[in-house]
Amino acid sequence: MTFNSIQFVLFFFVFFFTYWFVFNRRLKLQNLFVLLGSYLFYAWWDWHFLFLLITSSAVNFILGIYVDKTRNERKRQLFLWVGVLQALGCLFYFKYFNFFIASFADVLTRLNFNVNIHTVNILLPIGISFYTFKTLSYLFDIKRRKIEPTRDWVVFFSYVAFFPSLISGPIDRPDLLIPQLKKKRVFSYVTAVDGLRQILWGLFKKIVIADNCAKITDHIFNSYWSYPASTLLIGAFYYTVQLYADFSGYSDMAIGLAHLLGFNITKNFNYPFFAQNIADYWRRWHISLTSWVTDYVFTPLSITLRHLGKAGLVIAILLNMIIVGIWHGANWTFIIYGFLNGLYFIPLILMRTINNKKSTEKEEKKPVSSKSLNIVITFILMMLTNIIFRLENVTKAFHYYLKLFSFSLFTIPVMQFKTEALITLICIAIMFFVEWCHQEKEHGLQIGYIKLPILRFGIYSGLIYILFSFSSTEIHQFIYFHF
Repeated sequence: MTFNSIQFVLFFFVFFFTYWFVFNRRLKLQNLFVLLGSYLFYAWWDWHFLFLLITSSAVNFILGIYVDKTRNERKRQLFLWVGVLQALGCLFYFKYFNFFIASFADVLTRLNFNVNIHTVNILLPIGISFYTFKTLSYLFDIKRRKIEPTRDWVVFFSYVAFFPSLISGPIDRPDLLIPQLKKKRVFSYVTAVDGLRQILWGLFKKIVIADNCAKITDHIFNSYWSYPASTLLIGAFYYTVQLYADFSGYSDMAIGLAHLLGFNITKNFNYPFFAQNIADYWRRWHISLTSWVTDYVFTPLSITLRHLGKAGLVIAILLNMIIVGIWHGANWTFIIYGFLNGLYFIPLILMRTINNKKSTEKEEKKPVSSKSLNIVITFILMMLTNIIFRLENVTKAFHYYLKLFSFSLFTIPVMQFKTEALITLICIAIMFFVEWCHQEKEHGLQIGYIKLPILRFGIYSGLIYILFSFSSTEIHQFIYFHF
């Protein structure tokens, strides 16, 4: 039941009206309805893993109370570690167990040891990477005395399982969502309308751009050996756009749905394709993940290693980005992806421009031509790096790069879907133009400032027409459902 499916439209239609017209008078019942609706939404995918979600919520709800009320520091630390080990243990088993077993067996084989290790057919519970980080941040923030634990189990369970952000984020912090669950929500027409705009924009990015890009990229990446380098470069471009349109499209829909229910959740993308360097890019891309890892991993590491100076900062950033990479999945491609992104930070560290207020002010004063060049360079860098993110293993990525950087880069591209590629490129240009014009807005379609209603409705009508006319005939699952 994806956001762009008929089943979800029917589900949310019933849920929305029941939420506001039946349960709006009693907050406790309204929160309970949110929880039950979230569990129904999750069980639609696979009800077997619903028990895991409930158990994880129960364990961390109890541990949060004990971490807060225990005065003995050692015991507080013990309760915290029980929660960390429980969360990371589940994540490790379901997501990384087979990877480490296979890697260990491969090492033994290379050392001439005869091994016969079989992996287990372990299904990955959808959304586990997202709700695990939500429960961890809850315990960490209680330990730091940043927040107090909630004694209302319905509120906490709803925070963990909140269905707009349950499957693919954003990873909401407890100090953002829990207070909203504790107070009465009042329907706002203005907020609801803007939520609908953001949903429409998310649908445009997912159905028209991402799914059409998928048709092109799947064909190129699955048969890369039969194409010239010029085609492979086009494949890398379309995949980078696909990845952004797919994931940010989901985030737009999640935020819009939350607005319809009276909630504000984390903004997950801030126009990353207009970033002027790699640090700026990661401040704009998958914000809820990068800020989470920065707060709970990078900051403690950088403090611990600060006696090493710049070397300590480099080590902290490399480890930070490797964790960001491996969070995406159990594959060496993701580890290398994270490591490469960490390497890209080193020139910024050496030039002391990674997080410098004065350097930021200098960037703002640069001429438009210089800014544009930086944007293009950053985009190309990430486009090339996303190749290893897309391919199944390191060997395929190596061969793809080997063929990409060859003389056939200067030949005429060979395309199977020329018409589809051209139409998709026009839609991509529309997306870039709209988002460039709305960089100061929360999302690309935040056009409430347009005073003429006929002009606003003309824009809505045009997007809806494009949705029905140029949407992909193939249904593609959201990319981040795999993570």
